Amino acid sequence: MDTFRQDLRFAVRMLAKNPGLTAVAVFCIALGIGANTTAFSVVQAVLLRPFPYADPERIVAVHMTNLRKEIDEGSPSYVEFLDLREQSRSFTQMSAYGSRSLVVSGKEEPERALGAAVSASLFPMLGELPALGRNFREDEDRPGAPPVILLGHDLWMRRFDGDPGIVGKTVIVNSTAHTVVGVMKPRFRFPSEHDAWVPLGPLAHAELRSDRGYPVLARLKPGVTLEQAEAEMKTIARRLEQLHPDTNTGWSAMVRSLRDEFADGSIRLVVLTMQGAVVFVLLIACANVANLLLARATARQREVAIRVAFGAGRWRIVRQLLTESVLIGLLGGVLGILCGYWGIRWMEASIPAEDAPPYWIRFVIDGPVLLFTLGVAVLTGILFGLAPALQAARSDLNATLKEGGRGAGGSVRRNRLRSGLVVGEVALSLILLVGASLFVRSFLKLQNASAGFDTARLLTMRIFLPGERYEEPEPKTRRVEDVIRRLEALPGVEAVGVSNTIPLSGGGSGGGLVIDGRPFPRGEEPGIFWTGVTPHFFQAIDVPVLRGRGFTDREGMERSAVALVNETFVKRFFPDAEVLGRRFRVQEETEMGWITIVGVVPDFRADDIGDEEISPSAYLPYPYLATRSTGLTIRTALDPAQATAKVREEIRASDPELPVYQVLTMEQVRQQGFWEFRFFGGMFSVFGGIALFLAAIGVYGVLSYSVSQRVREIGIRVALGAQRGHVLRLIVGQGLSLALTGVAFGLLGAFVVTRVIRSLLYDVSPTDPLSFGVIAFLLTAVAWLASFLPANRALEVDPLEALRNE
Repeated sequence: MDTFRQDLRFAVRMLAKNPGLTAVAVFCIALGIGANTTAFSVVQAVLLRPFPYADPERIVAVHMTNLRKEIDEGSPSYVEFLDLREQSRSFTQMSAYGSRSLVVSGKEEPERALGAAVSASLFPMLGELPALGRNFREDEDRPGAPPVILLGHDLWMRRFDGDPGIVGKTVIVNSTAHTVVGVMKPRFRFPSEHDAWVPLGPLAHAELRSDRGYPVLARLKPGVTLEQAEAEMKTIARRLEQLHPDTNTGWSAMVRSLRDEFADGSIRLVVLTMQGAVVFVLLIACANVANLLLARATARQREVAIRVAFGAGRWRIVRQLLTESVLIGLLGGVLGILCGYWGIRWMEASIPAEDAPPYWIRFVIDGPVLLFTLGVAVLTGILFGLAPALQAARSDLNATLKEGGRGAGGSVRRNRLRSGLVVGEVALSLILLVGASLFVRSFLKLQNASAGFDTARLLTMRIFLPGERYEEPEPKTRRVEDVIRRLEALPGVEAVGVSNTIPLSGGGSGGGLVIDGRPFPRGEEPGIFWTGVTPHFFQAIDVPVLRGRGFTDREGMERSAVALVNETFVKRFFPDAEVLGRRFRVQEETEMGWITIVGVVPDFRADDIGDEEISPSAYLPYPYLATRSTGLTIRTALDPAQATAKVREEIRASDPELPVYQVLTMEQVRQQGFWEFRFFGGMFSVFGGIALFLAAIGVYGVLSYSVSQRVREIGIRVALGAQRGHVLRLIVGQGLSLALTGVAFGLLGAFVVTRVIRSLLYDVSPTDPLSFGVIAFLLTAVAWLASFLPANRALEVDPLEALRNE
């Protein structure tokens, strides 16, 4: 310990003696460690931190699959869930859930809460107990049971002022009195960001076997493996296929772990890509600092030689120098934690509230992240300090002392090592910058991508139709008709379209297509997207009818057996035949009957603009899919945001119980559709910018050191008549040769690495020539500038002064 204290005191003294070099080294390492701290906090939150449930390793997700329909992780219907639960022997518990809009009304304006309908056994299976009251009982999860509700902590505080006596009281939810049986703990918002829960059975018991869409979680019995449970689920699925061929042909089952359920392959790829990128940044920072320490080791050769001459062993020298480098690493780690905190805040600010991660994912600098940062700081210090320490310990004692006051020049081996580090920096920088360029180009492509309609002057929002009075399609249709009439009478409103879907934000429904006169094998019916729309829906989004006609006002508000289809529908199913007048139906919608196609509209995107493929789509009159959650698309003559207050007033005038939510302009909806690309582009641009900065410092540092070692040589060259251009080419050529070698290795590395992120790109090849070419040129230009500065400084040396100093 005495020796360690001596090493530590001497290390502090030496770092304080060279404040400039110490500051640069600490700054470089802090950038690398800060980026790694930010990225690891994401890895920890998404992939490593245990789920906040009881024995989460035994909890699995059960999915339905249909390879013929390319469905590899569908959710069962409620009826299928009951069959699976009844016939399964692999689980102690099995529970289902599904999101529900819950409108809480009372004295204040009605509020739509993101809620969920859950099996009574779900929260006990997760090991979750309410902070107040109790969980649902099994008898409350059956048809006809009295309505009850569990409140989330935030909703309880916001809507009911944290009333401690709320349990047992009645609240109005979806126009029906519900008894509050409990309040959940703070921060519990299963499955994602939900605010309240009601029993599933009373709501879903009457649904069809084909109404799939309820995620299922189950707890494995002791000794049962995931593979055994999946085999049993597949057996039950085959049994259901035989019993119910009309709805279950082609359907099988799949079981996967909770971690794979909430952090699937695409999420893992994103997280690990981020972590890989910051490791590159850290390696570049290490190479940079190693170069700085190699330069300083050359200046300290005589000091080291004297210490060896007085009896210091080689290992003692190495340990002393490693103590200095580890101290730099630790100082960089402290500053890196601050950089990591800023990085986490920036990352959270970049994620829209609508796409916030599930409640159990928290990006924080906690104990494991701090331990990781400490480990990285120590390992980094050893990594960038080992080579300079070993080089210094290997110095020739006699040769170094003979140099006397003139100092020792850098050895060939040391210069090769420093040059190799610069080559590595440039190569890693190019890989990062190419990745950043690909994400930025994806973002720009999306920014300029056509949605298939004019997004300007469009206001969107959703309303929810609660209660028993809106149970049937007819009252929903009449209410929507009244809302449209009121809104279209407002000054500046040109057209109002209402549908289950809002373009670019999803909605609608899907099903198997049956075409009159063109039978498909059972279970192999092609899928289509379909939705119900009001008569002025296409006028609102400014989409013309290309062929045929649109709906009349009467057709659009009744169950008229007519439809419009998009161009993809025509190309897919009627490429060489007339589509107008042909009939189709949706296989799962047994009450729909045959629908006649009366018009064709252009393709436009129903889901976010990042989805590259547009599905065959059919648009039916609104009553065919009159849902409680209804989307409004309003075209205005002025700024859409200015119309929001008046629109709200008219909706409340139509029915004061209707909550209005998700109020956004269509351009905001469009932008939200590719926030991930903006985020990836920004993140990789930051990492790439740091890498470029560090690489430029590396090239500059190597050449500056080289010039300082060649002052006498340059002086002699100038004294003998060497031209300015010749000396410039000599020094700049040295820097460019290092940079071009790094660019060559970087291009090879980028060619391999960018293929990994292929699925994260939009309309850009992972080997995009423009990105590769521009980044290679940029790095070469930066290397030229970094080489020119020390070369230009070398020409300012007075030859006589240089020779006199030597």
